[in-house]
Amino acid sequence: MAASLLSNLHYAKGSRKRVKRIGRGQGSGHGGTATRGHKGAGSRSGAKFRPWFEGGQMPLIRRVPKFGFHSPFKKEFQIVNLETLERLSVAGKFPESKVNPRLLYSVGAVSKKNVPIKILGDGELKATLEVSAHAFSKTAMQKIEGVGGKAITISHSVNHGKVN
Repeated sequence: MAASLLSNLHYAKGSRKRVKRIGRGQGSGHGGTATRGHKGAGSRSGAKFRPWFEGGQMPLIRRVPKFGFHSPFKKEFQIVNLETLERLSVAGKFPESKVNPRLLYSVGAVSKKNVPIKILGDGELKATLEVSAHAFSKTAMQKIEGVGGKAITISHSVNHGKVN
């Protein structure tokens, strides 16, 4: 019975549309120039224009002035909110009530091992935790210490691919 069903499978009506073949005679409506127009570079084979090319007109990217710069001293942080710490604490991921970057990486709260971590104060924290991180927002520090925990700031140094 199953074999007869498999042999009778069809696509839903209207779900598949035939590709319009161009350049195959005037009767098709797309014969002759095959939708490329008359002459010019665009009608030739191999015609490719860069997406920003505007036909010789000064392109937008060059008309608009440059501004800003990228600081070579930018500090990139991975963000962890207090609500994440609370959720992981309730799930039993912090057995000794001590949280550090290595532990946050191992439980999947952060995705990069060598990028410093900043704790932000979004959400409520009920658990008493000793949190070690590279930076804290003021509200995060207040909330952690408000429930009897500790917020310990550690250095940003990287040793042998491991964040301290």
